[in-house]
Amino acid sequence: MEHGGKPMKMKVKFVDDQVPKASDSDPLYITNAGFFTLFFSVVYFLLASWREKIRTNTPFHVIDLSEIVAILALVASFIYLLGFFGIDFVRSLFLQPSNDIWAADDDEDEIILKKDARKFPCGQAPDRSIPKMAPIASPKVAQKVLDEKPAIKTPPPTEEDEEIIKAVVAGTIPSYSLESKLGDCKKAASIRREALQRVTGKSLEGLPLEGFDYESILGQCCEMPVGYITIPVGIAGPLILDGKEFSVPMATTEGCLVASTNRGCKAINLSGGATSVLLKDGMTRAPVVRFNSAKRAAELKLFMENPANYQTISMVFNKSSRFGRLQTVKCAVAGKNLYMRFCCSTGDAMGMNMVSKGVQNVVDFLQNDFPDMDVIGISGNYCSDKKPAAVNWIEGRGKSVVCEAVIKGDIVSKVLKTNVAALVELNMLKNLTGSAMAGALGGFNAHASNIVSAVYLATGQDPAQNIESSHCVTMMEAINDGKDLHVSVTMPSIEVGTVGGGTQLESQSACLNLLGVKGANREAPGSNARQLASVVAGSVLAGELSLMSAIAAGQLVKSHMKYNRSNKDVTAVTSA
Repeated sequence: MEHGGKPMKMKVKFVDDQVPKASDSDPLYITNAGFFTLFFSVVYFLLASWREKIRTNTPFHVIDLSEIVAILALVASFIYLLGFFGIDFVRSLFLQPSNDIWAADDDEDEIILKKDARKFPCGQAPDRSIPKMAPIASPKVAQKVLDEKPAIKTPPPTEEDEEIIKAVVAGTIPSYSLESKLGDCKKAASIRREALQRVTGKSLEGLPLEGFDYESILGQCCEMPVGYITIPVGIAGPLILDGKEFSVPMATTEGCLVASTNRGCKAINLSGGATSVLLKDGMTRAPVVRFNSAKRAAELKLFMENPANYQTISMVFNKSSRFGRLQTVKCAVAGKNLYMRFCCSTGDAMGMNMVSKGVQNVVDFLQNDFPDMDVIGISGNYCSDKKPAAVNWIEGRGKSVVCEAVIKGDIVSKVLKTNVAALVELNMLKNLTGSAMAGALGGFNAHASNIVSAVYLATGQDPAQNIESSHCVTMMEAINDGKDLHVSVTMPSIEVGTVGGGTQLESQSACLNLLGVKGANREAPGSNARQLASVVAGSVLAGELSLMSAIAAGQLVKSHMKYNRSNKDVTAVTSA
């Protein structure tokens, strides 16, 4: 493993090469076995004693010394066994979230805005800034200091933790139950991490553990954590969009991406800025139901699409949330199966849970009039979520946004280092014709997913929804007698939210705050999420403009070799 540019030997030690077994000489195991034996022994003794009393007609309240001792032993062993083995079950009855997947959260309905009292932001380490040092004369000396900087090590486990680690390795304590058993999420992550290293024989040195609020992800963001990863966040901009300035946070490990997007922002700003328009705002969910015949499936389709029934269906749907409002229902028949694509507004939430709860209400309601309807699944992939799909490309999903700008000819030559004619020709042959030759579905662009992924990671969006959110067609046209360039991006399915999910984590919340869209907008519900979607489209516009210019000018390889390649001597790096 490399540290400071030099090979570094592994520092993690493993207690045994063999995985410990439950039968090893473990004090905890022996104690448990002893109490088990005591419990069942006294139960047997008392039952035998009471049976004898029944046979001899002796009153039950007449007890001797041996029965008193047996009763006390029974109570003591029962309390011990309940405390050790039953506490997780008892806690689950009162502390665990509801098993109803639709009651897990109501996205925006359950958000309570309050000041965060945590000392350190989630995903960030405490301030460990290096004190000022005297100037170093030689760069070689500075590199030597960096090379000799010690690695941050995880402290060895205590004796108490060691017993729990052994129990996890042996399988007597499930890894997933550590948080509920210990009541300390940080300690649970540390113990799980050490147990994993012993079981696999692989080191997790280099994966940070300290400096993260594990309480903030319990039951909502990540299960069974063993650490967290660090992704650098760069800032592109400012981007002038609809008369406002935005500094766009981008979390990425791809060199040149932020620099390229920043150059696009500069070209847009010098030309007067970009404008955006929101065409549609609605999240979708499409259950699949089955009947005994195609005729019955068609009857439900006609019922759902009949305008006379819309009022009733919308009332049933809307009672699930004060923000979720049904917009449309479109149906498709496949044999005797029916797919119903519900679309609804979701406020500032991305809204998957919200629309799913509304759909469940409608499905339950429909079974009163269609008792022969068999609900196969609440999602039938006609939605369509986290998959490239023509229905999203055509109908839209989430926010449908168009963003445009007019780049002046002199800016194209001075900032982008190319010319209008070259950009227009390249866009036609690459983004349009080339994508058509490849059979692209929503991919008529240069690299929209690059920017979408980076902004999504920085702002706590669902990174898997980058798939449909990156649907984009980039258009370029020469205007004003060929002097200037009109460039636009049309993105029909940007799926974003500013409440719920990863947006509540401290680091991601800070990036949303930088954009001015943190949390829910109480005065105009949904406006924060719509603004974020416009920023995503504007950032994609800047990224498309810069990359296309680099390709047209023949600078792509040169720029990546400059910004996306390390100067370190990789031949000296050895694996740990």
